[in-house]
Amino acid sequence: MIEFLNLKSINEKYEKELFNAAKRVIESGWYILSKEVAEFETDFAKYCESDEAIGVCSGLGALGLIFDGYKQMGVLSPKDEVIVASNSYIASILSIVQNDLAPVLVEPDLKTYNLDPKKIEEKITPKTKAILAVHMYGQCADMSEINKIAEKYNLKVIEDAAQAHGATHRGKKSGSLADAAAFSFYPSKNLGAFGDAGCITTNDKELAKVVKTLRNYGSFEKNRNIYKGYNCRLDELQAAMLGVKLRYLDKINKKRELIAEKYLQNIDNPKITLPKVLPQNTHVWHLFVIRVKERKKLQKHLLKNSIQSSIHYPLAPHKQKALGELNSLDLPISEKIHKEVLSIPLYESLEDNETDLIIEALNGFIY
Repeated sequence: MIEFLNLKSINEKYEKELFNAAKRVIESGWYILSKEVAEFETDFAKYCESDEAIGVCSGLGALGLIFDGYKQMGVLSPKDEVIVASNSYIASILSIVQNDLAPVLVEPDLKTYNLDPKKIEEKITPKTKAILAVHMYGQCADMSEINKIAEKYNLKVIEDAAQAHGATHRGKKSGSLADAAAFSFYPSKNLGAFGDAGCITTNDKELAKVVKTLRNYGSFEKNRNIYKGYNCRLDELQAAMLGVKLRYLDKINKKRELIAEKYLQNIDNPKITLPKVLPQNTHVWHLFVIRVKERKKLQKHLLKNSIQSSIHYPLAPHKQKALGELNSLDLPISEKIHKEVLSIPLYESLEDNETDLIIEALNGFIY
């Protein structure tokens, strides 16, 4: 069976370095907000070409802290509107509603699955204060156009870069393309931890200071709490592990790119729509997502050929019970995407013979 994702095979090549990193943390006697976190923050900020990086507990935690940080600074107020892509994972929208802000869902570009800049301005109202640009599947949204709109209307722009570690837009890295960015290091990500972990990047010194305080119970000085904060810290062990893998991230992304190029050049089936890459972008292929109307049949066909697949995501956010206030929205492009998308295996430890079998199976789908 070709697994959709094999984390063991991905991580085993770093085994010695990871064990040494864990040993270093254990022997240090310091496990929360110490040397390892500080060093990873410095290294990740440099990697993202950003001034600041703040390690936090998860990608959702990172997004939520950014929005709360802006509220504490007086930049955002309750019920302010935030524009966000309608086909994102629910975490993007949860981060908005959990901060008493109002998500305004905008349809994506069907070719890239990212927020369509052409559809943004018609959704802007006097209450609009920010745009959350989600980089879907490993490709940056069209940040040049989004930032132009934001400048015109004096809006903050936040990147949801949870799936886009190392992706670029016009030569600039994700994490440096907006006022702030949120990353997830969930184990399946290109830069994956060994549990939950996340990070915020920004050039805004004030926001960085506020977020560092919020992540630690709202305390900048021990036992003095200036905000109603959270326990949302990146721990020393995860930081040490991430520090090991960060050194290999460009190689990881390059291997994923080579596999994606092989798929793009060799998958040839009129029933299957392949992903598109904008010429101004580099794609890091967190996921390789195809579209097919007969999705269930294709999944069964792949399983018959001993190939696993996955769906990102089977239900549009505005159709989720948890977001009942959005259930009546009519978003046909998003609904089409969620009905048709299928993710096929793509990770750096896939072997050539496995990708050959995947291509053969997809080309042999004749329903």
